[in-house]
Amino acid sequence: MTTLLFRDDAYAKSCTAKVTGVNDRGGIILDQTVFYATAGGQPGDKGALISNGNSIAIATTVYDEHKNVVHIPAEGQQLPAVGDTVMAELDWGHRSRIMRCHTMMHLLCAAVPFAVTGSAITEDGGRIDFDIPEGQIPDRTALSDRINGWIREDHPVTTRWITDEELDANPELVRTMFVKPPRGTGKVRLVLIGADGSVDLQPCGGTHVKSTGEIGEIAVDKIQNKGKINRRIRLVLANP
Repeated sequence: MTTLLFRDDAYAKSCTAKVTGVNDRGGIILDQTVFYATAGGQPGDKGALISNGNSIAIATTVYDEHKNVVHIPAEGQQLPAVGDTVMAELDWGHRSRIMRCHTMMHLLCAAVPFAVTGSAITEDGGRIDFDIPEGQIPDRTALSDRINGWIREDHPVTTRWITDEELDANPELVRTMFVKPPRGTGKVRLVLIGADGSVDLQPCGGTHVKSTGEIGEIAVDKIQNKGKINRRIRLVLANP
């Protein structure tokens, strides 16, 4: 399986890697990568692979059925050969905005204490669908004030690992109703916002900024009714 360098350092912009496979659709598999593959509502990274002086544009990144990270080249690219050494370089502007938006979504989750039914992240914001009972939908102004307050307080964002057994013993950590944290390695990564997770604490495999102050000011764009149990709240970066 591909070694996921972004899990330990989300700020690593590049790495050297060896091509271990090229699938029948032209997807490139490396022995290690800084590219995040589409998962958990976070889009895959884009950027380039530099091989023998040739720059291969990567349009997005996904997982294959074996959980290897597959770098999807833009059309018309010259593909590397298995065994080639490449330099994997992120489109850092895209990644840094995604990191800000993903951490912003954790703050939204902390501010709205209801089960999550779905989510998605974009370069300029994101949305979470909550199972919110009638009469308990948050006020837009109060919600934005609370989240911007946490941002101004510049809380640290850190990670730590727990075992599958520890997660099973603390089911309240999982806020999502239909999507569960990835299993199979015997451990699960937690993302903590604030000292010891005082603002938010939940399993997450995505990329995040180091402190809430890096997010910048946000705004509550929409609060919508999306079905019997779905209330969709969308946030945007005020300065994307």
